[in-house]
Amino acid sequence: MTPVLAVMGLLLGLLAVMITPREEEPQIDVTMANVFVPFDGAGARDVEQMVATPLEQKLSEIEGIKHVYSISRPGLAVLTVEYEVGVQRQPALVRLYNQVFSNQDWLPQGVGVGVPVVKPKGIDDVPVMAVTLWSDDPDVDATRLAEVAHTLESDLKRISGTRDIYTIGAPERAVLVTLDATKLAAYDLSPGELAQALQAANVVRQAGERVAADAAVPVTAGRFLASAEEVASLVIGSNGGKPLLLSDVATVQSRGDLASRYAWFGAPAGRGSGPEAGIAPAVTIAIAKKPGSNASDITRAVALRLDQLRGELIPDGIHATVTRDYGSTAADKALKLIQKLVFATASVVLLVLFALGWREAIVVGSAVVLTLAVTLFASHVMGFTLNRVSLFALIFSIGILVDDAIVVVENIHRHLAIPGADGRKRTLREVIPPAVDEVGGPTILATFTVIAALMPMAFVSGLMGPYMRPIPINASVGMLLSLLIALIVTPWLSLKLLGRHGHSVESDHAHEERQQGWLHRLFHKVMSPFLLGARAGRRRGLLFASMVGLVLLAASLAAFELVVLKMLPFDNKSEVQIVVDMPEGSTLEQTNALLGELAAEVDRVPEVLDYQGYAGTAAPINFNGLVRQYFLRSGSNVGDLQVNLVDKHHRDRQSHEIARAMRPVLAAIGRRHGASVKVVEVPPGPPVLAPLVAEVYGPEYAGQRRIARALAEDAFAKTEGIVDIDTSVEADAPRETLVLDRTRAARLGVAQATVSEAIAIAVSGRDATYVQDARSKYPRPVRLRLPARDQAWLQSLLAVRVRSAQGTLVPLSELVTVEREDWDGAIHHKDGLPVAYVMADEAGALDSPLYGMFSIVGKLGDARPAGQALDQSFIAQPADTSGYAIKWDGEWQITYETFRDMGIAYAAGMVLIYLLVVAQFRSYLVPLVIMAPIPLTVIGVMPGHALLHAQFTATSMIGMIALAGIIVRNSILLVDFINQESGRGVPLAKAVIDACAVRAKPIALTGVAAMLGAFFILDDPIFNGLAISLIFGIFVSTILTLVVIPLLYYTLLAHRTDREADAA
Repeated sequence: MTPVLAVMGLLLGLLAVMITPREEEPQIDVTMANVFVPFDGAGARDVEQMVATPLEQKLSEIEGIKHVYSISRPGLAVLTVEYEVGVQRQPALVRLYNQVFSNQDWLPQGVGVGVPVVKPKGIDDVPVMAVTLWSDDPDVDATRLAEVAHTLESDLKRISGTRDIYTIGAPERAVLVTLDATKLAAYDLSPGELAQALQAANVVRQAGERVAADAAVPVTAGRFLASAEEVASLVIGSNGGKPLLLSDVATVQSRGDLASRYAWFGAPAGRGSGPEAGIAPAVTIAIAKKPGSNASDITRAVALRLDQLRGELIPDGIHATVTRDYGSTAADKALKLIQKLVFATASVVLLVLFALGWREAIVVGSAVVLTLAVTLFASHVMGFTLNRVSLFALIFSIGILVDDAIVVVENIHRHLAIPGADGRKRTLREVIPPAVDEVGGPTILATFTVIAALMPMAFVSGLMGPYMRPIPINASVGMLLSLLIALIVTPWLSLKLLGRHGHSVESDHAHEERQQGWLHRLFHKVMSPFLLGARAGRRRGLLFASMVGLVLLAASLAAFELVVLKMLPFDNKSEVQIVVDMPEGSTLEQTNALLGELAAEVDRVPEVLDYQGYAGTAAPINFNGLVRQYFLRSGSNVGDLQVNLVDKHHRDRQSHEIARAMRPVLAAIGRRHGASVKVVEVPPGPPVLAPLVAEVYGPEYAGQRRIARALAEDAFAKTEGIVDIDTSVEADAPRETLVLDRTRAARLGVAQATVSEAIAIAVSGRDATYVQDARSKYPRPVRLRLPARDQAWLQSLLAVRVRSAQGTLVPLSELVTVEREDWDGAIHHKDGLPVAYVMADEAGALDSPLYGMFSIVGKLGDARPAGQALDQSFIAQPADTSGYAIKWDGEWQITYETFRDMGIAYAAGMVLIYLLVVAQFRSYLVPLVIMAPIPLTVIGVMPGHALLHAQFTATSMIGMIALAGIIVRNSILLVDFINQESGRGVPLAKAVIDACAVRAKPIALTGVAAMLGAFFILDDPIFNGLAISLIFGIFVSTILTLVVIPLLYYTLLAHRTDREADAA
């Protein structure tokens, strides 16, 4: 039965590798949604008071809500609902829809507040692939590229697993009706009447059925407008008995409107396949995947389909360049990590081969492979994907998964060398039961102590919890399975393999000589001064005191900044994003020109493969952009430059080094234009609004804005290493308001709505209706507008006429006056309180935002930015906003929450380990001795980080937590053996030395095995902290455990014996 179960386990593991979806990062269930509420014509303050604030209060009542944000802009409220991590998407969105639409009566009625629009967002809205279409042909413009892209959207949507497919940067194609104001006046028409005529002419009705020839024939009344020609030939009136056509008073064209966005593609000469002219117009197709589908399969299928469509849907001369392929990177990462998993397993098997023999190595290797196979299947069943974190969990676990098998095999190997009581050779059937029984209890206990140390990490809250959750869960499940395999499969394999080579029968004398081997002599020499003699007790005391001193000294390395604390280090990615914010009021052409300057500088960077510019819109978002809501970035003053780097295997510098080198040069270019230019890297872990965020609260929003500006210009700007400084405060921009003279309008019988419609047509155009062209994927609007030259001239706008009640046309100049004032800046709220944000990044020598933040905190101690005293909060929003206060957020908040939760998990693990050991040894003091090596790990961990100039990160903390369980295993083996020897009547001092000599080999083997497993993740930028903690922590603490724990236990037993003797 055992071999059948083993084969089934291997097959299940193989199946899991084949069917488990591959992704680069873990799937984090982040449910968020935006609620858009239009309020046409209202100022930001009116939108805040009449829409945003009451709706915030209702949304905050929803179960599972973490934060409610709002931005109140002139004419629009945008509310963002962020749920707690792990809240299921579908029920959460149902609750949101119910709350929004069942409380519309809270919104003011009859003043122009529109119907709320709910737009949910989640991790699966992040495109896994982006394909940029561009051409060197000057006759192929962005409009033609957009037509090709829209055709491809429909074709690619047929690929299984694809979700949302959309085009970025496509110019808006419309049927433009450019009005001739002179002809309109000559024919006694107004723009509003033309809009009504277009709407009336584009109505179709199902008129019913009529019976003809004994058959029911459905009747449809009318036909939709289908082309620009039909629109141009539309009869809008009569003139002298002749029909008056729309083309008589306007120019009708089917083409792109005035540009509201630009997109282009570029690449350095001689690198990749870029345009001959440096940059070329482009559009980008973004492709997202369905939840649970395999990203690598989808992107591979899309790439294959694009190759098939070249020359068909993709005409010759149009290039389709893949500018994002997360599926490929996920597959490459998974393959590389699986290879590391194989190498780690092989290295552990080789270790056992040299230490015990080739048959023992086969037994241990089989146990490890079987454990990994079953663990992979269990991981798939639990819903995890094959991603970097889950695979790193298995690689890290190799060293501890093999522990149980090593301990069992080594003890069988040792018992085989011990003759029976009658001096004869014992058979394996006689040896295996007592050998397994001897270490079975300690092994079971040690396995559960490791699980007790790891499992509490699965309950870490926030984004970091689900991101790192595969590590504790996969490792714990693997440990449990490895225990079962070590107690079931390993003895069976040992019976089949170890009995095939001979063992000489040793006499008692020979066995005694074996015990007096070099390990016994070594430990006798090391331990005797602390066990024997009058000064042994004093020496033990000095040894224990020195250990305490070393622990404190190692911990102080962080206080002296010899070890830098950081949430997570940056990974070596293949992309960098440059986010541009021009001053409010900047034109699209100005933004695009700045992007061109930035691109010219980026073009000089030797590691750049290609780049895409997006003016007036956002680049395809990643997970960072999802959380920061970059998808909402639009307008003439915003732009993105998406930079792709050559493969990391073909460059020397990591992406973080490249970004740091680019930042000062690009920021200087931005400053010349008064723009904010930020170099945004893909964060290694959960993203935040910015690495450094100061939230300013207070009684008046104007005061909050002043303080935010003062903080940015003073405290932030004057702190060394602080870069990419920006605020949520928008710069003042001029605004013109055309104010209706209501008295005169009432006398002429002109409604304000009529005037507003005419102004909208004159200034930016108005979509009167739509044309559905069979060749176009999307309906095209029929847009009424003035010529561009008239839109720019105020007098031409005021010359537009509207119809009065008396039937005459009245120019707007007789009805409105022009008032000039500053544009209302956006008003931000967070959880019901007005807030102004100051955002920045850290690029100093320490490269950790925490140090920059605390440097600013120190400067603000007695400072009064903008003349205001400031309180500072680090954990929660200020309870009292009658005065001005700062709440620090960003990476600090997630670092605090993560390390707080990990600290709680660490403490919970310690308590569980203590209770397990108490239950086993029936003592309250012995567990304290067994757990004593846990703090000794600091002696290895902190100096190890300092030695390798590595930051102490969240993964380093995970390594320390895992060390607690690993090191306690060694203590249990030692203490249990001392108890067994003492129970046989062996003197306590000799029992201590024997325990060190006999258990040193399995302890060293398991320690080196864990270090070997960690060695294979040492080169990963994110997980090297975990590797350093394990390698240095195990190395130092294992050596110290073999000395300190037996001596500490000896001291406890000796003191107990002396006390009992005194009592007697």
